[in-house]
Amino acid sequence: MLAAAELMHVQGVATTTIDEVLAASATSKSQFYQHFEDKSELVYEVINLRAQEILSWQRLRLEKVDSLRGLQQWRDAMVQRCVLRRGLWGCELGSLAAELSDTDDKARASLAEHFAEWRSILAGALERMRDNGVLRDDIDAKALATGLLAAVEGGYLLSQTAHDPRLMQTSLDAAIAHIMSFAPENGERTSR
Repeated sequence: MLAAAELMHVQGVATTTIDEVLAASATSKSQFYQHFEDKSELVYEVINLRAQEILSWQRLRLEKVDSLRGLQQWRDAMVQRCVLRRGLWGCELGSLAAELSDTDDKARASLAEHFAEWRSILAGALERMRDNGVLRDDIDAKALATGLLAAVEGGYLLSQTAHDPRLMQTSLDAAIAHIMSFAPENGERTSR
């Protein structure tokens, strides 16, 4: 499965053949067809595998974020991840979404659920920041999380096309600056 996920991420889903997956994973056709009816089923499993990897990585870094410092540490981890890949290949889920969303409704629906979960994880961090008085009580955490996730995906895409991971940092810095515009003003108290 991991071999298929890597091939599909680097080459794209459409150009990755079952024979390439079999060769990369040292699997026979009979073994493949014991687990999957066709390539589409493999693709759905790849989507779930990538989502589990990304969302567990995000949870690990965001589940305790409740301050600007914590959000910046998450940003640093995102930028470092992009740096380690030299900006190449973009986001595993974003790449799958770009390739499959207009042609495979089952894949699109699965990807939409995973992105919704990612937004929810981000919103949870922003809600904890609100609860700690870092952000005003009247924030729309879901809307801010959507903007932050859009900055992640845009940062990946810009870094990928320019092979420059600094664009991820610029994108996230802009999103975080917007979020911090919802910080209570001096003397303003939150009701929590």
